[in-house]
Amino acid sequence: MTQRNGTKSSGDGWLYADATKALELAKGAEQQEVCEAHDCEFEEGGRGQSRGAEAAAVTAPDGGWGWVVLVATIMVLALTLGFPSCVGIFYTDLQNEFHATNSETSWVPSIMTSVLHAGGPFCSVLVEKVGCRVTVMLGGVLSGVGMAASSFTRSIAELYVTAGVITGLGFCFSFQPAVTILGHYFVRRRPFANAMSSTGTALGLCTLPFLGNYLHTEFGWRGSFLVLGAVLLNCCVFGAVMRPLPPAKHRGQPLMKRGPPPPDQEKERTGKGRCRRVWSFVLASLKKHMAFDQLCNNPRYCVFAIGITWMMLGFVVPLVFLVPYATAHNMEQSQAAFLLSILGIVNIIVRPPFAILFNMPWFKGRHIYVFASALLLNGLSNSICCTGSSFPILVTYVIMYGISMSVVGSLMFTVLMDIVEMSRFPSALGLLAVMESVTLLIGPPLTGVLVDNTGEYSYVFIACSTIVASSALFLMASFFYLDKKERAAALQHQPCAQPDPSRPAAADSSPGCRYSSVPTEGDRNKGSPNGAEYITNV
Repeated sequence: MTQRNGTKSSGDGWLYADATKALELAKGAEQQEVCEAHDCEFEEGGRGQSRGAEAAAVTAPDGGWGWVVLVATIMVLALTLGFPSCVGIFYTDLQNEFHATNSETSWVPSIMTSVLHAGGPFCSVLVEKVGCRVTVMLGGVLSGVGMAASSFTRSIAELYVTAGVITGLGFCFSFQPAVTILGHYFVRRRPFANAMSSTGTALGLCTLPFLGNYLHTEFGWRGSFLVLGAVLLNCCVFGAVMRPLPPAKHRGQPLMKRGPPPPDQEKERTGKGRCRRVWSFVLASLKKHMAFDQLCNNPRYCVFAIGITWMMLGFVVPLVFLVPYATAHNMEQSQAAFLLSILGIVNIIVRPPFAILFNMPWFKGRHIYVFASALLLNGLSNSICCTGSSFPILVTYVIMYGISMSVVGSLMFTVLMDIVEMSRFPSALGLLAVMESVTLLIGPPLTGVLVDNTGEYSYVFIACSTIVASSALFLMASFFYLDKKERAAALQHQPCAQPDPSRPAAADSSPGCRYSSVPTEGDRNKGSPNGAEYITNV
């Protein structure tokens, strides 16, 4: 695309801004070019209507205000995804306060994490109605109110509702829209942006244990929950800067024909017609906000969803039981909390280099194998805790766990974006989150029962090692089989490489009869005949 009165940000993409009249004119010229490239009619003010297509392209900045959105996403992830691990600091106090068993106490972080994921469909509806910015801010209010109300609870059941359901739902409303809007702001640099945003979890793991331990020492668990509720309200501030990309503007539709309603419309006014409309609305909502079509028709998404769901049964459990495991072996509370901070520091140090590394062209199409390899290392690292409970051994464990966790966190959303098109990403993430929520809900309580019956925390880490490692092997084998199957099918049906009109040609393709790589399902769907990538504003 030729630049007309436009401003590029360091040669990396069109700069989204609306502060001055000059940039408004630049935006209008850019929209005119997009319309011309897609056979659009353009009129003054940037309005265009595509012929033969219902949606027009929305150019992602890949820079500019996107960097502000990236920083805000990092902070939101720090306050949401990093927070449940902080509950482990108050684990013993909650047991003593409410005279609860390990299984009963572990329901608190379990419900919080499960609702964080299970609220995905409700979050998708909110994003569609009010946008990502308002949804993130609403999540900040819910999580802050939930934690503040937790400081006044009188039973463990009340804590399930306040800290578990209300706070977890607030985390969901803040976390998922932040990840979604980041995917709209970055296309070419999406692996880098996703990896950098995942450092927010590391930042939360690094700082929240220090803050939680300090508040626990000064104010006890009730005062700590009250202050942490005020801290979570900062999600409203970070959500306020997540302004949406300007959607393509269309000309108005023709005026509706005036006249008597058709016979079918008259029938729909009856009770049976209303029931049919309600049922149709429910089915349409499920199809739109829960990607069942991807689960049935996209084998890569199906395999990924199954593997991640099984992985979550044991992936987050060590973070819940690490501090109780250390304190049960006569380690000081502050020293045990420092283990979580070391885990966060490792993530902060390791994730930025991985973000740059995974953005290299060589990793295109190989993200899933790097992800599965890191997941295998993460599962095997849990067995280190079985060798001893001294501080040096546990430091070695959190370093190994942190390195593998960094890769898993950096590539989780990148892999999902690779296997589904961006327009289906919110619903695909919503369905995956609901599936994860089941195993996230039952994982900590099941391991809590294991601790209550055996009296040993080491069995928790053995179980987690087995679950996570087996999910990694499943993902490796399944995607290798799918790649081999697609490669064989491509060679069989296209013995000589011919251009495919349904996919844009690769930038580095060369003439001749040779096969390079098999694109993922997401790459197929994202392709368009003219090589443009359509990003819909959720």
